[in-house]
Amino acid sequence: MSELRLLHPEDLEDLLALSALADWNQTRQDWLRLLTLAPEGCIGVEEDGRIVSTTTAIRYGKELAWIGMVLTHPDFRGRGFARGLMAHTLDLLRHRGTGCIKLDATEAGKPIYSELGFVEERSIERWRRAPAAFQEPPAESVYPFIHDPVLDRRGFGANRLPLLRELAAIESACLPTSSYAMGRPGANAAYFGPCIARSYDTARVLLEWFLSSHGEEEVYWDLFPNNKPAAELAQRYGFEPVRTLTRMALHSGVSPAFSANESAVYAIAGFELG
Repeated sequence: MSELRLLHPEDLEDLLALSALADWNQTRQDWLRLLTLAPEGCIGVEEDGRIVSTTTAIRYGKELAWIGMVLTHPDFRGRGFARGLMAHTLDLLRHRGTGCIKLDATEAGKPIYSELGFVEERSIERWRRAPAAFQEPPAESVYPFIHDPVLDRRGFGANRLPLLRELAAIESACLPTSSYAMGRPGANAAYFGPCIARSYDTARVLLEWFLSSHGEEEVYWDLFPNNKPAAELAQRYGFEPVRTLTRMALHSGVSPAFSANESAVYAIAGFELG
């Protein structure tokens, strides 16, 4: 018999198995971070003592919530688990007065999200760089991450300081009052992002900082292809697009309008984080 319930750290082995089956890049630490930052938004379906379907929702104030990790074990697909989890999550977010709900949809997920009222905004792409030697030092010095709430809010559009604090502790750098970037390990590849930058050149310095430590690893970078400077920078440094998703949004109108300046977003934080 199936049971819908909150996810807990004790479920980590099941959660890792689900993301590994989908060949996604999340690690144990990524799952644990979601459980820590959004304990009431991480929901799953338990069947025969194991978690077989999941959805996560992390809130950035009342303005925005981000849905991710919509996964169902292949043996349990077609039973409506994902749809039920999504409906439950949306009810929860609406009850809390969330103004805008977003997600990055796979082709398989788009029809479900459309039926639930989400509308397509734009494409978002994963770019991959194969392992290759990288000897170039950054064009200028970078500094330890300093949170600039104005800079990040202008780019991302909402307050995500708790998330940035978590990610900054892993690997981060900034050009004060100008730009910042972060990175973290992944199950399949090192991950570059988020990166908020005021220009192509400042983003380039931060990318060189990251590649100076990870050039000989496989690297993923998720970006908006309509941000031409970001795509040009990725191509210049040996990245190629390997996957396309669709950013979708559901606006409730119950709180102030959410808006972002995506020309400043050179890399997102992840499909599950925005």
